[in-house]
Amino acid sequence: MTNKQVTVLARVKAKPGMEEVVKKECLALVAPSRVERGCINYDLHRSAADPSTFVFYENWTSREDLDRHLGSPYAHRFDESTKGMLDGPEEITFWEMIS
Repeated sequence: MTNKQVTVLARVKAKPGMEEVVKKECLALVAPSRVERGCINYDLHRSAADPSTFVFYENWTSREDLDRHLGSPYAHRFDESTKGMLDGPEEITFWEMIS
């Protein structure tokens, strides 16, 4: 397991008519995530062109801290509470800063 800083882009797309409910569930992740050990930033964005698409932009001090976050009760609650509301699976990608 590496201790290098890791950046995460996580994309969530709501099904038609579910945009506001998914937005509420996404927002519920922000406050508890921001106070977690290793969280540098945890920001939620909504597409200006497509209000059904949300992106989390996150930076963590290490993959270990990120993995702890992904196993948190509220991350699991998000997965459960948005079942049937998302237009496809969450898309999570990991990035390393190179400049």
